[in-house]
Amino acid sequence: MTSATRLLAPISPTPRLDAELLLAHALGISREALLLDPARAVPPAFETLIARRLAHEPVAYITGTKAFWTLDLHVTPDVLIPRPDSETLIEAAIAHFSASAPAKVLDLGTGSGALLLASLDHWPGAWGLGVDRSAAGLAVARGNAQRLRFAERACFVQGDWGAALDGRFDLILCNPPYVECGAWLPRDVADHEPAAALFAGPEGLDDYRKLAPQLARLLSPGGLAVVEIGADQRESVTSLMQVEDLAVQCRQDLAGRDRCLELRRH
Repeated sequence: MTSATRLLAPISPTPRLDAELLLAHALGISREALLLDPARAVPPAFETLIARRLAHEPVAYITGTKAFWTLDLHVTPDVLIPRPDSETLIEAAIAHFSASAPAKVLDLGTGSGALLLASLDHWPGAWGLGVDRSAAGLAVARGNAQRLRFAERACFVQGDWGAALDGRFDLILCNPPYVECGAWLPRDVADHEPAAALFAGPEGLDDYRKLAPQLARLLSPGGLAVVEIGADQRESVTSLMQVEDLAVQCRQDLAGRDRCLELRRH
């Protein structure tokens, strides 16, 4: 473990954690079980996993799992890896519905299903719809819903954001692509995560321009739409949403960065 941690230190901000997760995966046990009993023989597969990580492949893709909110999700290179920062969107929704609960939840660009399934886990009476352009990504989301026993309350469809949808939703969640084309990204992201889930034109605003009128149309009175943004996009995305007569409030993540916009109908 010590030598693996040393090898990973130049390419990872969390080399010890990476090594522990990869060794646990090689052993077929949880990280918690490994920490309780670390004196185990290191299997030959561990060396191969370390080599993959040294090539900047994300740990989540190597192990096929990523924790998000209260869930352990299956992830593949067909979907963006859920980030802890995106849990800010769930926190915003919980604060809004503090005295009630949404009946219908929409997750636009659902990817692994992280946001939708986290919301269904918090509100056991809710039903949700996840939309994504990627058929391969939707297969991952459906698999997560089935494995986590949300299949009866979660439906997934292929589409271009909410363009083909009718009706209104109490809660809309969305983490769209918002990186400027040509922007520098760490190799873990640039070389391995799906570009279609990252880049959104020269300003990173292309998908917000599509989403703004759709959100205004699909949001129920008294409902909430929560949209993730880049740390420097607060003003530009707010302007796009206000054109559609949506009231806008920004929420920051735990690091104090602008993370998402809370949108309400006037």
